[in-house]
Amino acid sequence: MHVTLVQVHVKPAYINDFIAATKRNHEASIREPGNRRFDVLQAPDDPARFILYEAYVSPVEAAAHKETPHYLAWRETVADWMAEPRRGIPYQGLFPA
Repeated sequence: MHVTLVQVHVKPAYINDFIAATKRNHEASIREPGNRRFDVLQAPDDPARFILYEAYVSPVEAAAHKETPHYLAWRETVADWMAEPRRGIPYQGLFPA
């Protein structure tokens, strides 16, 4: 399994907008054939910080996600809301297999 932890820091004025846009992306992403999880996490001590936990069957499906209309729309929508660039950190999922 291919997992990416995407660290996101949003400008405080856009937190609710970011959550709404990310929910739309989440709902479409979990319907992708290679998707296993797409969790959206918000830091309890800093509501402007998020982690997107994206798990796909393989790097091929993870790359295909970045070509979907819903991802491209999300990326464009949230671009100006970032307090700093998003950072995706890839991992190889071991368990569950």
